[in-house]
Amino acid sequence: MGFISAPGPLEMLVILVIALIVLGPQRLPEAARSVGRGMRELKESLQSHDDEDDPYVDDLDDDRPAAKPVP
Repeated sequence: MGFISAPGPLEMLVILVIALIVLGPQRLPEAARSVGRGMRELKESLQSHDDEDDPYVDDLDDDRPAAKPVP
């Protein structure tokens, strides 16, 4: 199995045409908003994760002595 990459412009156009045929011009904008809203919520939930709440992440910076300046 070869490397699978992100869809290019031609593939995106084909997906858009298929979505337009399946959903129709009235429901396509609402479906696009719904997909965008879902992607935004996923992105926000991934960004809201704090490493401080993660028990497996040690705070090594507090225990480490300061670096010596280069002469």
